[in-house]
Amino acid sequence: MKYEKIELKDGLAKEWIITNGIGGFASSSILGANTRRYHGLLVAPLTPPARRYLLLSKLDESITIDGNQYDLYTNVCRNYISRGYTHLKSFEKEYIPIFTYQVQDVMIKKYICMEYGKNTVCVYYQIDNPNHETKLTLTPILNFRDFHGDTFRHTFHIEQKVSKTKAKVIVDDNAQFPIYLYCSEGNYISYENNSFQNMFYLQEEKRGFNPEENHAIPGSYEIEIGPNEQKEITFVASLEENIEEINAKILISNEIARISELLYDSELTRVGRKEIEDKDYKDLMKNYMIAVDNFIVYRPSFGLHTVIAGYPWFLDWGRDTLIAFEGLLLKTKQYKIAKEILQTCMKDVKFGLVPNGYSGYDNRPLYNSVDASLLLFEQAKKYLRYTNDEIFVKEEMYPVLEKIIASYAAGIDVDNNNIYLDEDGLIVSGTPTTQNTWMDVKIGEYAVTPRNGKVVEINSMWYNALKIMQELESTWGKKTMATKYGKMAVKCQNAFVEKFYNKKRKCLYDVLGDSKIRPNQLFSLSLTYPVLDPNSDIAKEMLETVTKKLLNSHGLKTLAKGEENYIEVYEGDPFRRDMSYHQGITWPWLLGIYYDALKKVKEAQKNKEEKKKYEEQYKAFVEDVKKTFIKEFYEGKTVGGIHEIYDSCRPYEAKGAFQQAWSIAEVFRIILENTPKEG
Repeated sequence: MKYEKIELKDGLAKEWIITNGIGGFASSSILGANTRRYHGLLVAPLTPPARRYLLLSKLDESITIDGNQYDLYTNVCRNYISRGYTHLKSFEKEYIPIFTYQVQDVMIKKYICMEYGKNTVCVYYQIDNPNHETKLTLTPILNFRDFHGDTFRHTFHIEQKVSKTKAKVIVDDNAQFPIYLYCSEGNYISYENNSFQNMFYLQEEKRGFNPEENHAIPGSYEIEIGPNEQKEITFVASLEENIEEINAKILISNEIARISELLYDSELTRVGRKEIEDKDYKDLMKNYMIAVDNFIVYRPSFGLHTVIAGYPWFLDWGRDTLIAFEGLLLKTKQYKIAKEILQTCMKDVKFGLVPNGYSGYDNRPLYNSVDASLLLFEQAKKYLRYTNDEIFVKEEMYPVLEKIIASYAAGIDVDNNNIYLDEDGLIVSGTPTTQNTWMDVKIGEYAVTPRNGKVVEINSMWYNALKIMQELESTWGKKTMATKYGKMAVKCQNAFVEKFYNKKRKCLYDVLGDSKIRPNQLFSLSLTYPVLDPNSDIAKEMLETVTKKLLNSHGLKTLAKGEENYIEVYEGDPFRRDMSYHQGITWPWLLGIYYDALKKVKEAQKNKEEKKKYEEQYKAFVEDVKKTFIKEFYEGKTVGGIHEIYDSCRPYEAKGAFQQAWSIAEVFRIILENTPKEG
């Protein structure tokens, strides 16, 4: 993906990210100007993948040619924008970001790469200087704050120890985590009490936060470049001490080789052993694997991999992981990692609950989810279908699944989850102030979308879980238990069909007693065992209502237009945004459950005319997803990414986290299942 002739407004709006496999990342705009407090060249997890801290905000470059200085950096202040972008000829990113600058006839190429598995960022320069006396100046801009932390006009205390071109810098007495700086050549000039004043973050102002921040400037590197000289320069910033031996070219080569190997192993660009000839498809799959790799990180405390829900601000969440599981890991044939992810989800199951996440500060498991545990059944079934790894499912997963069913049936009241099986065979969950479904925004003690009671997707998942347990028990010859789960499933299904059908609105109740039209009802058709008969009038009516009321080109709205409290634009301060998050805003990941529901209805039709109707609807839907999101992937606000949410009116502006796991996973699952891969 390459961008040339970049206008200031577009360049500030478009973002990139690379990651280090343990929760850290480097990210900025394609102009190199930071527009978020989360942007930085080294955002490092102090307790991987959590406690992420901004350490290296930027590396600003200037080049002096025949005595005249030209700044290559672009920084934004409230009333001033430096003009380094005028020298930027192009920005490109596949594996890593590459910036190309030209000043007169001097060419400067900059590559940014992170060392996989370490809190280290490397910036590599190639400079072609035809006939000038030239000097390159590199100025690291440092900080030391929680990446969620409030920005403010801080005065820094800097201690540094310098040895030639290596500096050990302690910011604000954080001696436990010194920042090491190194340059492959040149002179390091240390500064006293120097700082960058009032860097301005455009995106934070839009989000209603303080948009200005100071940073520390400990010194600068000066590198002389003679006439007719081509020079390669490596700059490194790290929490690792031994960084002098880092070879930038080898580091970049290793990173490209690592991703290429993942792509080759996934077979996404091969049929059998034959290379696919479609270059556009191969490029798309390569960029998809790069995006997928950003989300797969290692949790050292577990000795297992996990999935980051989204960048820049989310950690690993159980619910998001299990929804993204098939698209990220099974479709890409990363079966070993997939197994580890399931082990991670099961590691801290307590009270029958899969943790919905872990505290970013003390690694404490959080049990605020009623659906993560039930989603585990669906992914166990899919993992088994893809891998035939029956031993793992039987020996490691089955005891956990059995415990979950027993716990839900007996009742779980930890953390106000209030989960229990009612006499009618349906699951009850939550309280008026407990947010334990995916629509989970809470402002103080106020639940924006209280969904306590008998919830449509929870009972769809419960039925599916019972049927999967029935299937497993039957397969393993446990007829008594298979019969037990089968009877529970029948009871649940009968009550579900009787009570959730909203005849007046031709859809399903979101929660019994709540007739708002929301997308969660699609779970009744989308799972391995749909609780609704896909060929029933109820199923077809529901699908038609959802299609008309909620579906648009970028996903499904979380609430139908015309409903009370409907909001279609995500904007404003945190309160305004939280009030709209699940009240009409569009989410791309919901396309996955819509797709599965539509596919099941299509395949269930016996009547030729009905079958043709749904086949045409299916084809049009898939083509629209491809058209919209391939364009978004290449031309949208994130280079090689898909956002968390979108406004629900034209132009469907991208909002929220700029790189979201379940958005990418579900969209590409649809693309992968409907793209001919002919060799």
